[in-house]
Amino acid sequence: MTEALTSPAMPSENSAHAENAAHAEKAAPAENAVPAEATGVLQDPAPAAVPAETDVEAAVHAIADRSRKAARKMAHANRAWKDKGLRAIGKALLEHKSHILAANAKDVAAGRANGTGAALLDRLTLSDARIAALAAALENLATLPDPVGNVVRGQTLPNGLRLRQINVPMGVVAAIYEARPNVTVDIAGLALKSGNAVILRGGSAAAATNAALVTILRDSLESVGLPADAVQSVDQYGRDGANALMRARGRVDVLIPRGGRELIQAVVTNSSVPVIETGEGNVHIFLDASASEEMAVDILLNAKTQRPSVCNTVETLLVHSESTVLPAVAAALRAAGVTLHADGRIRAALPASIESVPATEHDWATEYMDLDLAVAMVDSLDDAVKHIRKWSTGHTEAILTNDLANAERFIAEIDSAAVIVNASTRFTDGGELGLGAEVGISTQKLHARGPMGLTELTTTKWIVQGEGQIRG
Repeated sequence: MTEALTSPAMPSENSAHAENAAHAEKAAPAENAVPAEATGVLQDPAPAAVPAETDVEAAVHAIADRSRKAARKMAHANRAWKDKGLRAIGKALLEHKSHILAANAKDVAAGRANGTGAALLDRLTLSDARIAALAAALENLATLPDPVGNVVRGQTLPNGLRLRQINVPMGVVAAIYEARPNVTVDIAGLALKSGNAVILRGGSAAAATNAALVTILRDSLESVGLPADAVQSVDQYGRDGANALMRARGRVDVLIPRGGRELIQAVVTNSSVPVIETGEGNVHIFLDASASEEMAVDILLNAKTQRPSVCNTVETLLVHSESTVLPAVAAALRAAGVTLHADGRIRAALPASIESVPATEHDWATEYMDLDLAVAMVDSLDDAVKHIRKWSTGHTEAILTNDLANAERFIAEIDSAAVIVNASTRFTDGGELGLGAEVGISTQKLHARGPMGLTELTTTKWIVQGEGQIRG
């Protein structure tokens, strides 16, 4: 253990950031950089500590090259060694909790002063309980099987060749995200357990928190003999660092954006590095005519109000015209502080005592991430499916029903990453689904879809073993 991990004082800052500038060489400015207005997370300038003359692209390339060296070491680390690293990080998070919370308080205060919305502030805020949950998630991750070396399939061909397809690490994984310091720990933990190195761009809103966390992560790895460079950050280079990271094709193997629609689309549009798109969550629940009142109330309250700022929160409720539970559901939601954006038929069906506001076309496309809910009335399962197909982002959709045939039809006809029957949409989460944690929830169909855990941070390699065979 290093001194940083045996004392409750904050770990010392390692010299990675200073080395980045020292490793950088002059190069011409890159073209096609992401415009500053593309997304809030990419708009902040590089911190003052970075000299103005620093060649950011060369500095980021130097970071990526060190990540590549670290990734090679991580790929050969056995499970016990990686798990030791995860537990060291979890222990350090708890030991240095007061420092993390102090750094986070600075970010939250700055966010409030800048007029940051309640939903974003909620994602930004850490607490004793949330830090404890991060440490517990790392411990849980350490108990999960190592995906590296897992045999996906294998056979012996008629000519005697023995084939195996096995899981191997991606290599260098990069992540660009906004105001989500928990993601710093989640992604680092998953990347390390799956044998990868990770480069993080956490955004200016959580700059102080992420700086504290990255230092803890690096010192913890070093304390158990794993490479500190398996976790690095480009936050010190601001928006230019993010742009350089997106252009680091050949140095970075995959890039994962997490955040709002603008951030995700900016990365997808401007990155030359392969991107796994984690989509926004315009999540729907269809309340079928046969759903019971008790189940409907409990699930809707949980899906909307437990933590409204996250992507698996329901944003649109579709109510069958023959359902009798709408008044009870609406009353419970209003009592919990939810604003109902209702279409004309819903407003006509609600008692006068239940307030609502008229819905517009914009509401059906909106991921509120707040205590707002769009509500529409439909006359059939077919109408519900039609609405979802038009407005869904492909994240999560749920049906509440006691009709088995309708449940099976909904499962078959809805094309989203997760389809849920008679349960809250909040279960679309890596930890809740037994994955330990998640890098994000992929809404695309190539490589990974849905919550991305350990296996989704690996690719495969074919092993072909023979005894002198040649092709005829």
